[in-house]
Amino acid sequence: MKSFKKIAIPISLGVLGFVILNSCSVGIPKGAVAVKNFNSDQYLGKWYEIARFDYKFEKNLDNVTASYSLNPDGTIKVQNRGYDYMKKQWKESIGEAKFVNDKSEARFKVSFFKPIWSGYNVIDIDENYQYALVVGNNTKYIWILSRTTEIPESFKQRFIAKAQKLGYNTDHLIWVKHDKV
Repeated sequence: MKSFKKIAIPISLGVLGFVILNSCSVGIPKGAVAVKNFNSDQYLGKWYEIARFDYKFEKNLDNVTASYSLNPDGTIKVQNRGYDYMKKQWKESIGEAKFVNDKSEARFKVSFFKPIWSGYNVIDIDENYQYALVVGNNTKYIWILSRTTEIPESFKQRFIAKAQKLGYNTDHLIWVKHDKV
């Protein structure tokens, strides 16, 4: 039994390490470029999720918002909130975001369950910081955000076209309802 423990513990730790390292992908999809000359102060505040892919962690959620605020240590507090229309209850997750490089590039790593970090890349934003296209570390993660519950058709089409050029199947986008604002 002792020799089994000697083998099982290192293998378990190795598997755990592999899972953690592979879960900590903070990359950016091939061909995508994060916004340069990014103004993080202007990005702070409340955003409404307009569209996304169907993620396990957002399953059955409508009325989804993301609020960003500055933490005392310079990191960014991420507060996601949505209404689970199946369970008829609000859900909330609080995480932390850090810049991958410097504050002038809109590339973040975000964690809701440390030490697991994921990529969060703003790849398109209007000059007034009202509408944004955000992607994860690969073409499985995408969000269209707005400061209001709606987005002008021109920005919707602009973001969809950009996503399609990067290989996103935008036919799979879920258009989020906002009826409990």
